[in-house]
Amino acid sequence: MKPTRILIFAKAPVPGRVKTRLIPALGAEGAAWLAALMLDHALEQARAAGIGPVELCMSPEPGGADWLSFILPPDIATSAQGEGDLGERMARAAQRRIDGGEMVLLMGTDCPGLDAERLRKAAACLQSHDAVMYPAEDGGYPLLGLRQFHSGLFADMPWSTDAVAHLTLERMASLGWRVWVGESLRDIDEPGDLAYLPKWLDQTAVIGPF
Repeated sequence: MKPTRILIFAKAPVPGRVKTRLIPALGAEGAAWLAALMLDHALEQARAAGIGPVELCMSPEPGGADWLSFILPPDIATSAQGEGDLGERMARAAQRRIDGGEMVLLMGTDCPGLDAERLRKAAACLQSHDAVMYPAEDGGYPLLGLRQFHSGLFADMPWSTDAVAHLTLERMASLGWRVWVGESLRDIDEPGDLAYLPKWLDQTAVIGPF
């Protein structure tokens, strides 16, 4: 049985550079504070899932000044996302780990509903499928799991549109892959999404430093 690695993609929670679509509602400091909370949550859930190694794919690269105030748990591996669009960055990380003999769960930090239980479910289904996905209600996906790599899943994708999940599933179908699809989850990207924050996260964000 191949080991499974969770790859979490995140930007440094720097005001004005992260969660910019939430700035009209929260301000730059508030949006960055919420981004940091959601990154903490993603790391906590990935570790709690107990699936395998957890790796934070960072932008900018690890050790840079933007990350100095963010303390990572000691068991988190780190890597640089590198250059290119989201597809190029995810493709590099996925191929590196799959070529090394692992399966991967690729996830971001924008979906509080992607908890340890759902991560365990995705990892279990990946044992008998070529790929797994939790789609997002906005048409993207908070999580994509892969047993094998194919560059076509990431190339020429209209990222940040409502076509991403549908096109990805179409491409996997054309490859003849067996795919498990979980329930749709909500990303927190726009001011209207803030109404769907979990109560604990909503309360923490409200009393943040802004």
